[in-house]
This record gives sequence, C-alpha cells and structure tokens, in this order.
Amino acid sequence: MSAPRSRRAVVTGIGVVAPNGSSTQAFWKATQEGISVLDRITREGCEHLPLRVAGEVRDFDAAAAVEERFLVQTDRFTHFAMAAADLALDDAGLGQADTAEAPYSVGVVTAAGSGGGEFGQRELQQLWGKGSRFVGPYQSIAWFYAASTGQISIRRGFKGPCSVVAADEAGGLDALAHAARAVRRGTDVLVTGSTEAPLAPYSMVCQLGYDALSTVAEPERAYRPFTDSACGFVPAEGGAMFVVEAQASALERGARVRATLDGHAATFTGAGRWEQSREGLAQAVRGALDEAGCAPEEIDVVFADALGVPEADRAEALAIADALGAHGRRVPVTAPKTGIGRAFGGAPVLDTAAAVLAMEHGLIPPTPHVFDICHDLDLVTGRARAADMRTALVLSRGLMGSNSALVLRHGAAAHAS
Repeated sequence: MSAPRSRRAVVTGIGVVAPNGSSTQAFWKATQEGISVLDRITREGCEHLPLRVAGEVRDFDAAAAVEERFLVQTDRFTHFAMAAADLALDDAGLGQADTAEAPYSVGVVTAAGSGGGEFGQRELQQLWGKGSRFVGPYQSIAWFYAASTGQISIRRGFKGPCSVVAADEAGGLDALAHAARAVRRGTDVLVTGSTEAPLAPYSMVCQLGYDALSTVAEPERAYRPFTDSACGFVPAEGGAMFVVEAQASALERGARVRATLDGHAATFTGAGRWEQSREGLAQAVRGALDEAGCAPEEIDVVFADALGVPEADRAEALAIADALGAHGRRVPVTAPKTGIGRAFGGAPVLDTAAAVLAMEHGLIPPTPHVFDICHDLDLVTGRARAADMRTALVLSRGLMGSNSALVLRHGAAAHAS
C-alpha cells in the first residue's frame, strides 16, 4: 500500500560524481547529449590485464573535496561518496547549521559492491614489501563496505539510523528503498546512494572472473546491450547520493521536491541464471508498481539494467513486456550507462539521477553506441527524445542474482498533493 501523504518520501537533493562529470549539471549535460566517455584504462598497474575499457572518473580532485584527516582514512569509493553527499546536501539546501540542530533526525544508508580495493591493495603491498609496521591502522576500516555510511555520518555529525546494503549492483536501488522506508517510519532526512571505485588492479583482477565482463579493446564496441554484437558490460567508477525527506517537512521548509520515491520491490533468482531473471525482474516490477499504486500504462520511461549479455538482455526485454503488458512494447526504454560504463552499485543510482533529471527537463537521454536493436523494445538511441514524463521505472540486476525495481514520480506530484 502507498505510504501516508504526510510521510511520503521525496528527493530534495542530488549529488553526482561520474565518469562524464563530477557534478549533477555536468553529468546531465553529457548524458542528455549522449556523449560517451568510455576509453582505454589508464590506471597504473592495469596495463597487462585483459580488461581494456572502462568508465574512469578523471576530473575528480579528492584533496579539494575532502579534508585531509578524512582523506587519509578512506578509499576512493568513500571520497566519491563524501563529495556526492556534500553536493546533494547543498542541492537540498541543508547546511551544517540546519542538520546540527537535530542530529538524530538525519541518517545515512549507502550500498557498495566492490569496497575499498585501492586502499586495501596499497596497504597489502606495504605489508609484503616493507613489513607489518608499515601497514596503517585504517586498513581495518577503509576497505569495508560500510565505510561510506560511517564516514559521512561522522563527518557531518549525523546520528540518526545508519546502515549499508550489500546486494550486488541492485543494492543501489535497495538503498534508496531503505531510505524511503526509514522516512515513512519517522526519520526526517536520509542521505542515501552508492558510489564505487572498482578500477584498482586488485579489484579488476577480482572482476575478471565474471563471464559478463567485456574484454573488447575498442570503446565503441565494448558495451552494446540489446544488439546482436552484445559482448558483456564495461565497468565504471563513481555514483550518486541523494537527500530523501518526508514530503510534509520538505514542503514546510520550502525545499524543492525533485521526485517522489513511490514504489520498490526486490527479488533473487541466483547467480548467472539469466533466464530466471526474466520472472524475477518482472515480479520486482509488479511489486514496485503495487507499492506505488501505479498502473503499468502510467510508466512513461524505463531505465534499463542493460547488462550486455545476450541471454540477460533477452530476459530483461521479456520481463518488461511481462510486467507492463502491451505497454511494455511501446514505452520508451533507455540505458545511458552505455556511455559511462556500469558502476556496479553506483549504476542504478546514476540511472535514478538521470531519471529525475529526464522528468524535469522533458528529455529521455539516448543509449550511446547502440543502434541495431535486436529486441522488441522502443529503445531511445542516437539523440535525446522529447517527452512529457511523470513516472519513471528504474531497473537493476546483480551478477549474483539480485533483481530490483524502483518507481519514481515527478516532483510536481508532491506539490500538487
């Protein structure tokens, strides 16, 4: 059932650190224009690896975004999270003074799939190269999945409910759902989202065990879901953070409501079982629609998971048709992540940011590198498509079998209710 209007969860702030821009504005400009930033990996120590192409965040200055005392304690994925959280809080108009008055009313929930691989690798190299006395004390926490939640809450003085979600790539959407439900239970504000930094050599070697990983060396051919030449996905780093609030209190303080988080559901169908993911993803969509009180034909755009594995792409196309009926073959579908790569848990929250921005601007961003579609989908390619959108559906699946769906509505709905 839908939540009471007074406790409806709304998005009032968005912060993005992505391969195509380390701000929400830069991210949206590149996304709506269909600009691809996929390129050969430049990270030191990766030259000999079969993984050639990725979406790297190249314009991010961690020292400018994070204070030194936090910088030395944390991995790159947490640097992204702290910077994106700052951007989201600024966007929401919530400064230090605003949240300091009631610290127990603000919580944090993040998702992570890769953890702090770069930090961990550096400390292990110190251990084996110089000895245990050269391993820093922060090795015990910087690699951990919960590091971003912990460091954001400590840095900003937030003492409300805090948690971390570890649920594959789909965990990004699950974190947003956790935040929305915390708001419905009584917490005023949640800072939520996911960021990843899986491009250190150690992390990349771990990924090489994924059959779904693309090892194609040409950026324009490496990630082409829903086509006959689909050959897997390209990894990426970055992600997004959001400020989620109770609708009534957000409107009372005059905040701009950018979107409402109205429905979510998750299922599990097992690692690599892409045929079964058809049923699992469709069930997640139905559950999200039911929680949102949303009819299938109300969905104006679908942001696809778009794994790039032929069996998985077919399962997703069929799941959309199964869950949305005849409307599933007419509704516009897009996968802008083909231009920046798939940032694991950060991928669906970047899609969520893009979905909110798409509804605000009346533009469905295109799917870079994809033209010859081989599935029964109205996939937006080439250039952005103008459309009046009130409701968006974001989909995500994890390599280990998680499926998740999120229904968002345009922020105007909150102001009108």
